Amino acid sequence: MAAVPDPTTDPTTDLEAVAATGHQWRYADEAGVAADGPAVAFDSQETAEAWLSAHFEELSEQGISAVSLFDGDEIVYGPMPLAPE
Repeated sequence: MAAVPDPTTDPTTDLEAVAATGHQWRYADEAGVAADGPAVAFDSQETAEAWLSAHFEELSEQGISAVSLFDGDEIVYGPMPLAPE
């Protein structure tokens, strides 16, 4: 499986510009406690969801059990479990 992209070296990610109004995932562990995860920002909800679809298995292997999608400081939805139902 491909590694989760590093936003510090990905030339398509302008974190400062996107983070202010863009979409970002926030992560939680099995206990529901905030967990560290990739700090990747997206210009749309669709792009964020496509990225999650491509990387959810790797995130789960890193101990992330749930994600929430934010648009800037506003929650779009979540927490959403990563485990298959």
